[in-house]
Amino acid sequence: MENFKSEIGKVIVGQDEVLDLIFISILQKGHILFESVPGTGKTTLSKALAKTIGGSFRRIQFTPDLLPTDITGLNMYNPKTHDFELQVGPIDTNVLLADEINRATPRTQSALLEVMEERQITIDGKRIEIADPFIVLATQNPIESAQGTFSLPEAQMDRFLMRIDLGYPSRKEELNMMSLRNDSNVSEAVQTVFSEEMITELQDRITNITVDPSIMEYMLDIIHQTRQHKYVGTGVSPRGTLALMHAVQGVAMIRGRDYVTPDDIKYIAPYVLSHRLVLNLEGLTLSNQDTVLKAIIDDVEVPVEYGVSPDAL
Repeated sequence: MENFKSEIGKVIVGQDEVLDLIFISILQKGHILFESVPGTGKTTLSKALAKTIGGSFRRIQFTPDLLPTDITGLNMYNPKTHDFELQVGPIDTNVLLADEINRATPRTQSALLEVMEERQITIDGKRIEIADPFIVLATQNPIESAQGTFSLPEAQMDRFLMRIDLGYPSRKEELNMMSLRNDSNVSEAVQTVFSEEMITELQDRITNITVDPSIMEYMLDIIHQTRQHKYVGTGVSPRGTLALMHAVQGVAMIRGRDYVTPDDIKYIAPYVLSHRLVLNLEGLTLSNQDTVLKAIIDDVEVPVEYGVSPDAL
């Protein structure tokens, strides 16, 4: 893990926590939605990620005229052979950067639903599997005018394991970034850390992280509160419940434990659950997703897990 962060740290400054979250997403075969202003290094981060896992990288700039086939591919007629040939689109990669995803129409956005959930695409009835590891890093600009953009539907949001706000770097971090950018070949310095076999092994190991029944009950208490809160129209789905459990197993692994604690849940829940909340009119007027979820987590009673002292919580 430290080698992973060290290599990406050659081109990205001050994003240690983000790298932890990305690593968890890779281990749990999840996807990430980045919400941040332009110019915060998302493309550089994505390219560096692909190099560290020895994988391929593709970037799709989402625009209103982008078609679903521009993402998945299509059968093209070859006049020489007088036959149709399958041309798989940029979706066939290990790290896919879906840049400004909310600029594309809902029909085009939906082209990602199948591959994000099932690791496969279907072109003219033919099923094509996408090789692991595979992760979608989508971006949308939170300050963008609503004109010319299309909000992601709930079904699409629910397929992102996490939503992360990169934010601005600190003054010191930005100064370090300026120093890095003076070396035009710095991106070539990033080395491969994980092979496909190593990632597969870690993905298998993470399933052995113990989740105590009391911890499961604690997670369900939080989930069910999202469905009953006065500001929430639609709470977290069962898919979100499983996403939270998988994410906390990842947190435990990178923290060097083989069991999950309530602290792991408190840490990761805002990244995994807040974007899955659909607020009602009162909630949209008086609050926001992050604030509502924080209030829910603060209100739910924390269990004392077996083998963990209360002081540790």
